[in-house]
This record gives sequence, structure tokens and C-alpha cells, in this order.
Amino acid sequence: MKLKLALLLAIGWHICMPHYAFAEKADQDKPIILEADQVSVDDVKQIYDLDGQILLIKGSIVVTGEHGNIKVDPEGYEFIDVKGTPEAIATFRQRKEGIANEFMQGHGNQVIYDAKTEMLIITGNATLKRLLNMQMLDQLKGWKIEYDDVKQYYHVIPPADAKPDDLPLARAILSPRRKATLEK
Repeated sequence: MKLKLALLLAIGWHICMPHYAFAEKADQDKPIILEADQVSVDDVKQIYDLDGQILLIKGSIVVTGEHGNIKVDPEGYEFIDVKGTPEAIATFRQRKEGIANEFMQGHGNQVIYDAKTEMLIITGNATLKRLLNMQMLDQLKGWKIEYDDVKQYYHVIPPADAKPDDLPLARAILSPRRKATLEK
């Protein structure tokens, strides 16, 4: 019961507490800048394989890691999948639409970002923060974090083999919505 209560508190808070900053829309029209030890490009299939010290920049989106790939669909949307190592975790950062200094920033063993659905998934010792002027507004920690930017919804998922004794499996630090909205 404690496990279910902790998870509901950690993941359910955001359903009733909307905020109105979406992903930076200008990112969609920006070129992809890739740096890595090795980059393989299949221009026909629109698949890019990256290996070693990855730095991916697309507008305000910055992704780092050690191994990954990017697939571009026929409409031009990217699906980014980057993995880290124990020495170099995978990271994600994106500026939010509207307010100049609001960002989503996270890290974990793997970062997946679907530009079409604006869905971010971070797995393996995952952390996701919402920052305004480099001040943390929200912070989530767990085994897996899903963030739907369209619906403005966080979801923290415990490992499949989690036990009630492992609490807390998910942790959230959340700013009051009214205060955070008024300060914007």
C-alpha cells in the first residue's frame, strides 16, 4: 500500500496542476549538429549512428552520451536514442517555449526523445528537472521518467522487480503551481 501511495503522489500530482510552457517550437526548423568519435550516416534510410562522446544540438535541444542513433521519419521528425556509460551518463536539455530562461533538463543511463510526439523518456537512475533562471522548480527521480510535453505530464515508473521495502522508488520535489506561474 505504501508503494502505491508513494507512486501515486509522485506521478499523479501533475494531472491537476498544469503549466503552460511547451517545448521550443523553433527547434523543429533547426539543423542537427552532431559531434562524436564516430558518425555513420545512411542518407537513404535517414539513420545516423553515433559512437563515443556524443554531442547533439538541434536548436535549444542538447543531448550527450556515448552510443546512440537518430532516425528521421518521412515528415522530418527525429527519433533520438542515446545511451550513456557508468562514466558518462546520457543527458538531455531543452529550452521551453515562451519564457526566456525555462528549461527541462535530465539525465540517466538512456535518453529517448521523439520530436513528433514531444515525448521524452529517461531510464536508469533517471532525474528530470524543470528550471527557471537556473532555479529548480520541479525535480523528479526514479528508475524511469516519461515526460509528455504536449500534455505537460510527468510519469515516474519503478523497476519491474521493485519491492515495497525499496521505498522511495520515486521522488518528486514540486514548486507550487500558483507561485511558479506568477513568477513567470
